[in-house]
Amino acid sequence: MSWAGPFQYEIGKSPDKSAEPAEVVFDEQIPTLLCLSHLRWSFVYQRPQHLMSRFARDFNVLFCEEPIPTEDAQPWLEVRPEENGVQVLIPRLPAGCEGEAAERVQRNLLDGYLAKLGVNELLLWYYTPMSLAFSDHLKPKLTVYDCMDELSAFHGAPPKLIERELELMRRANLVFTGGHSLYDAKRKHHDNAHPFPSSVDVEHFATARRPQADPPDQAEIPRPRLGFYGVIDERLDLALIAKVAAQRPDWQIVLIGPVVKIDPALLPQRDNIHYLGARTYDELPSYLAGWDVAIMPFALNESTRFISPTKTPEYLAGGRPVVSTPITDVVRTYGDTGIVRIADSPEAFVAATEAALTDAEDRDGLLAKADEILGDMSWDHTWSLMKEKMQCAT
Repeated sequence: MSWAGPFQYEIGKSPDKSAEPAEVVFDEQIPTLLCLSHLRWSFVYQRPQHLMSRFARDFNVLFCEEPIPTEDAQPWLEVRPEENGVQVLIPRLPAGCEGEAAERVQRNLLDGYLAKLGVNELLLWYYTPMSLAFSDHLKPKLTVYDCMDELSAFHGAPPKLIERELELMRRANLVFTGGHSLYDAKRKHHDNAHPFPSSVDVEHFATARRPQADPPDQAEIPRPRLGFYGVIDERLDLALIAKVAAQRPDWQIVLIGPVVKIDPALLPQRDNIHYLGARTYDELPSYLAGWDVAIMPFALNESTRFISPTKTPEYLAGGRPVVSTPITDVVRTYGDTGIVRIADSPEAFVAATEAALTDAEDRDGLLAKADEILGDMSWDHTWSLMKEKMQCAT
């Protein structure tokens, strides 16, 4: 039924789930932005959530996810309002409703809800071209394709994805990409494409610079600590992690995040490798504060060829030196900064980490350099520039 949804479960922004449910908010006087996403709102808090939360200041934002099953005999549309004004729409489909039948049902559910709200002026924002199957009949004022990843290279990508992406490129007024490498690949298909690497909430992650108590599950882990947070999937170089851990058993490797699309039994197991599971966005700085070096041990494969990890600026905002494998956009953007070190083998990764531990000893110099690199980078700035492009395209 869904190629991304089954691997995603609720993590979200904050560990506090006690707040009263938000009410559905819809203003007929402002345009409606319908975002069609393969990523669930309540999964890892990242680019779509940052941007849509800001667009909700100017639009009615409907965030339409991929369907999930229901035990009911009839399909229905779950509507979950978020506290920032975003409405999350989740098609609930009964067993056996698949393929073209599922696409027809999703189309009907979506049309019915747009009609119920009385949507007049509509903008479409796509994260997945597969959503064209049930939305290609809509008549938007503007269509944006925010291509944050090369989805066709991911494990489990549907065969039709490339074809539908080309169709979406033909329909879109604007194409944004999640990094410069992806922009180089996509601009040949669209004459109004623009690179927008994922940004950072500096204030949020800068709290990691302050002395603070370790979270209980990290407090007993010895130091030095090398830390990573993010989705643990086919993009990580598990062999690299295992070799670094074996070469330096005195270093502790802390890995935070959900394990998806790979067999957990394949994860390297050593006394100095610690899997702490998924944590919410609001909890991440407290873990980051307890690391000596932040690492990005990405594999070099088709799924990472075009990535532009948002972790890089987040780690720097948190005041941590970074060691990364040679991901093109990381090398291009941060490779000559001196505090983001690049390593292309386990031996080089160990040497780069040793250098990064030395970098961390000059705390004032490290923070000054990190702030210089980050400059005016922010999600507010990215959102503002995107709005300008959208206004010019309408």
